[in-house]
Amino acid sequence: MIKQGERVPDGAMLGELTHEGMLTHCVTDLFAGKKVVLFAVPGAFTPTCSQSHLPGFVVLADQFKAKDVDIIACVSVNDAFVMKAWGDSQNASEIMMLADGDASFTKAVGLQMDTAGFGGIRSQRYAMVLENGVVTELNVEAPKMFEVSKAEVILDLL
Repeated sequence: MIKQGERVPDGAMLGELTHEGMLTHCVTDLFAGKKVVLFAVPGAFTPTCSQSHLPGFVVLADQFKAKDVDIIACVSVNDAFVMKAWGDSQNASEIMMLADGDASFTKAVGLQMDTAGFGGIRSQRYAMVLENGVVTELNVEAPKMFEVSKAEVILDLL
């Protein structure tokens, strides 16, 4: 698992469907020179993710920006179409909804879990703060928990 002080994996890619079309982001380039709050969820449109995790970051987006956060990003092992639809349904215009369709980013940071029949390989629930691509904070949830990756907790770390 990635640790504080380590850099996001070189060459890791994430997708994003925008109004301009499909984009593929190399995370090292996307996060270079930026302060980023990145949180990951096991699945778009799932109960805790839709009722609490993403909405917390949507509500507090202005407060994150006031603390010089350049990008607030949500990652899930879903396709970019699902991530865009979920973001639109949650009014998440200030959040980059990033798709890890093949779980390659999730595996590269060592935060995958096998959910078997639920959806196969998915991301653990976590939140991290990155400065110029280096992890400065990493909060990984225990299985079936939602405490340390909440928007309020991450905001207090900044």
